This record gives sequence, C-alpha cells and structure tokens, in this order.
Amino acid sequence: MKTVADIEQELTAPGGAFEITTEEVLGEQIPVFKERDRSLRELLEKSAVHGDSPYIVCEGRRFTFEEHLHLVTRLARVLVEDFNIQPGDRVAILADNHPEWIFTFWATISVGGVCVGLNGWWQREEILYGLEDSDPKLLVADRKRLNRIQSDPLPCPSLCIEDDFEQLLRDAPSEDGLPEVNIAEDDAALILYTSGTTGLPKGALISHRGLITFFASTVFSGLRMMMLEMEAGKLPSPDAPPHCGLFSAPLFHLSGLFTGVITSLGVGMKTVWTVGRFDPEKVLRLIEQEKVTTWAALGSMGARVLNHPEFHRYDVSSVSRLGSGGAPTSERQQQLMTQGFSGTGGQMAVGYGLTESTGVGTHNWGALLEEHPNSVGRVFPGIQISIRDDHNNPLPVGSEGEICIRGSCVMLGYWRKPEATAAAIAPGRWLRTGDIGHFEGDFLYINTRARDLILRNAENIYPVEVEHCLELHPDIAEAAVVGVPHDEWGQAVMAFLVPADNLPASDSLRDFCMDRLASYKVPTQWQFLDAPLPRNAAGKILKNVLLGEVENRLTEE
Repeated sequence: MKTVADIEQELTAPGGAFEITTEEVLGEQIPVFKERDRSLRELLEKSAVHGDSPYIVCEGRRFTFEEHLHLVTRLARVLVEDFNIQPGDRVAILADNHPEWIFTFWATISVGGVCVGLNGWWQREEILYGLEDSDPKLLVADRKRLNRIQSDPLPCPSLCIEDDFEQLLRDAPSEDGLPEVNIAEDDAALILYTSGTTGLPKGALISHRGLITFFASTVFSGLRMMMLEMEAGKLPSPDAPPHCGLFSAPLFHLSGLFTGVITSLGVGMKTVWTVGRFDPEKVLRLIEQEKVTTWAALGSMGARVLNHPEFHRYDVSSVSRLGSGGAPTSERQQQLMTQGFSGTGGQMAVGYGLTESTGVGTHNWGALLEEHPNSVGRVFPGIQISIRDDHNNPLPVGSEGEICIRGSCVMLGYWRKPEATAAAIAPGRWLRTGDIGHFEGDFLYINTRARDLILRNAENIYPVEVEHCLELHPDIAEAAVVGVPHDEWGQAVMAFLVPADNLPASDSLRDFCMDRLASYKVPTQWQFLDAPLPRNAAGKILKNVLLGEVENRLTEE
C-alpha cells in the first residue's frame, strides 16, 4: 500500500502530473510546478470549458461559467475604455460577498490591473486609510459601505454595486474578447491587507505566480487526498452529489477569494455564498438546499452551527469535506465537527498559510489529522519551510523557532513599505512568519505567535495549548488565553471564557487544567464573557480587544 510520501513522489517526479523543476524567480532559484498557467487571465479564459455549469449562487442569483465569462469580458472593456485602467493600476473593492465583487476581481486582473480587496468590516477611518494607501484609480463598493464615507472626498471615481452595475453592463461595449494585454507571472495581481491586530494594516502585494501556486497546490492536495483514499479502499460513491462549496468567509479574506473564487473557477466547482452577518441557520439551510459538499468554517463558525438549536432539523449529509482556518482548531472541535457532519466520514482538514505566503504552507486532513490532531500538517510540494533563529539561521531538526517559508507563493512585498518588506522577507526570499513552531518528522506544529508567547518565571507558555485544554471542558464553548503583568512572575496566565451552557466555577476549571497541564501553565485569573470572543474577519481572536488595549471597530456584516 502506498504511503502519502509515495504518492507525493509519484506526482512530483519527472513526468508526473505535478512535476517540480527549479527556475529563477525574482533573482532566486525556486522550485516551481513545470506545467502551470502563467497568469490568472489564462485560468479565466480556460473556464469557458465549464460552459453552462453553475459557478456562483448568491442570494437567489445564479451565474454559469459561461455567463460569468461573458460579464467579466464586458466589464473588462468598461474598465479599459471608460476608466482607462492600465496594467499596474489599482481597482479597489469595498463590499459584501456580492457577485459583482467576483466580476470586478476577474475583470481587473484580466487587463493587468491590481485588485485591492478592502476589508468590508472596516469603518470610516480604516476605509480612508486603505484608499489613501492603495491609491486606486477606481473604487467599486456597495451602498452600505459607501455610506460610511459619504461625507468624505474620495481620491478616485466610484461605482455603487446596487445603483450603477446593471446599467454599466447593459451599456458596455459589444463583447469582442478580453482586451489585449501582456501579463508576466511576477506582475502584481492583488493587494490584501493584513489584519492589523498590531499597528496599521499593511497591503500584501501578491503576484499572478503566487495565486497560480495556490491554485495548483490546492488541486495537488485534492488529488493526493483522493489517491490516498483509494489506497485505503475508499471509492467515491456513484450517488454522491456534484462538488459544491459553501463560502461564508468574506471575499477580502484568502479563504473566500483564493479558494472560493480562484480555485473553484479553475476546477469548475459550484460556489454558494453567504451575504451579511454570519447566520448559522442560513448556513444549514444553504447546505440542505444546494447539496453542499465542502465548507470551510473559520474561527467559531463551526461551533456556532453545531450548537444551533435547529441543527438536527436540516439534512447536512451531502457534506463530505470540512475545513477550518483563521485560528487553531482543537482536537475536541475537530471531533465535534466530524461527528455532527457524519457524511464527512472523518474528512476534516486544517492547514497553515498566511496572506503573505498566498495561503500556501501546509495541509493536514483525514486519517493523518486523526493521527496528528495538533499538527497543521505536511508541507506542500515545491514549498520550503524552515525553523530559524532571529538571524535567519536554520536550527537543528526538532528545535523550536520562527517558522520561515520560501517558494513561489511568497508575496512580492508590502505595498509601498520597503522597510516592512525587508523585515518580513529575509535574504534568499525567506518569509519570516512571526509564528513559533517545530517539526516532528514531516509534520509542522505551531506553538504560538511570537508576540503572544507568555513568559512566567522564565518558563515559556503557549496560549494555544492552554486554550485547547480549556475547550476540552464540556461547559466551555470558547477560550482565549493571554499573559498579563505580574510583579513577582513577570507575567501571569489569564483566561477569557465563553460558557457553553452552565457557568463553571473557576476552582473546577483550575482542577481540570491541573490534571492535564504543568502547574505553571494553569491560569490564575479568569474572566467569563456573555458574548462570543471578538474576532477579525479571518477568524483570529482579537486579544488586544479582550485586554482593553484597543477598541473593536470591526463590524461583522
């Protein structure tokens, strides 16, 4: 029986479907897939093969791949002929998960423009900062978000999705193919802003090459998963519904854009989108109605759906793949997800990647995840991950240090921030992630963000370990652990807890932790909350908000 390593070797060897070779990328010799698309425009043009298969389902509106390509082509001509969008010009999008977001993305990158995905949860000051920083030639926004800056002069023309788009496309030039333009692999395609949990958000500038690397890596991962299942005797059911992904992540987040928009178009998969504030029952209703087969639940989304009182009223048996991202997923939560969505047969997947690495890093799924539930998985082919010290030197095998990533997935840099780019990308184009981790064999483990590390009496404490322990308690729905100043110890461990049903006593929780953790890791301060933990759009817990260091100005909608 072939192992996962055997399958990876077979796929990436000379002559394999995902053969890896080495080429010069931005001055460095980097592993790349030999057979690949050279731009997102190529991927878009190839989508015509999917014809009248459904691509986008959103709030009762449906678009086939053929209709989508037709609309994108017309919009691309509008961008060039009416707004003079030239290669390198930025087009900013500030909107909910409307289909027009997707049309604008594809139209922009197909003419060599750079799409700027502004955070739809931002309020006035953040929006104005993003517009000033990215300097777009055009802003496409929905009415709700335009209203947040209605009294402010804008640096560029704007289009309102609800008011302008229908007429715009109706009056568009007759379709005559996409405008001619030359796009190189390392040309910029996208700016996505970091979450900005510390300091102002930075715009990660991502190339066509990086996004194609994400697409190819995802397809590779799917094929590897299927081949491993076949080795184990698991054959796909002939009665299984067609692949269909539900996307409740925002389009300005890599899970929504990279997987939902780009990868789904490349493989011809139907996508179903939620709009507005996250609604667990809407998710359940869409899974049942559209026969959803895969769903990535960011942050606390999975728990909120599982705990919904109407969960058992809905048929979720079509779901065969579950994903998680944005924050570490505890073993208990993995088990609850696969048990709740019994059709998955244990096929839960987690991964590791940053906006700055175009979402590429590691992947862990299925039986491998059951064996290594606390690992983010194996490194993708063609990607190098190294554990390094503060001076960019690799550490011995098994050592703990900063996780650094190298490959064709690494961003070009931070938009117009050369100093920040130099700090993030070390010589050799090693991306410094700021995450602390280690390898155990081929499996990567993330210990913590460097800035979240708690130091008590010279002992390192990783919050995620304590959080996962607390979430094992049946009365705890969510946990966040932080370090707070202490005169004697340097820092003390403080836990913020969201009860599931009953409000447990801190003494019982302390005893629960003492049975599972070294005593110095056990929280000494406790705070119970009557609302979900504050999170950003990526699902990451905003610990600076919990500590009262900053106000939570993000609006989930």
